[in-house]
Amino acid sequence: MPLWKNGQFEADIYKLAGDEEALPDGAVIVSLKRFLAERDSLATRNAPVGVVLQPADDIELLADALPNLPLLALAFPKFGDGRAFSLARIARERYGFAGELRAVGDILFDRIAYMIRCGFDALDISNGPTIAALEAGKVPVSHTRYQPTGGDGAQPDKLKPWRRLG
Repeated sequence: MPLWKNGQFEADIYKLAGDEEALPDGAVIVSLKRFLAERDSLATRNAPVGVVLQPADDIELLADALPNLPLLALAFPKFGDGRAFSLARIARERYGFAGELRAVGDILFDRIAYMIRCGFDALDISNGPTIAALEAGKVPVSHTRYQPTGGDGAQPDKLKPWRRLG
């Protein structure tokens, strides 16, 4: 899948490794299950190791590892499943995750601005129309904020305290 990062498509140095396959050389992304089972051996690798979380995975199982992870990938298996938005905010705001936060999967163009607000800084996109829009130079922007995010400084609208304008 194409990796969109820093406002452009970039080469992806990470390879996704299945739970049963041998780890490739270089940077790798493993499942939460594999990371927890092979944590000690993964720590001895001379290449970066990231973890991919599925929407139902418990991020608290990674709480002590998050400060040292260079990459956390959050899966969007279907465009209608938004649980990864919550996982992103929890990773950034509760656990202070400072590494690359990557959205992976069926990402719709109109959700990208909200993903960025939740802390995502890279998108591994499988959705064809989204890829085409980004390749055409369209920029994902949102001027209305329906929820504050940590440290965004948004002030409540006087008529709608639940809605933020930015």
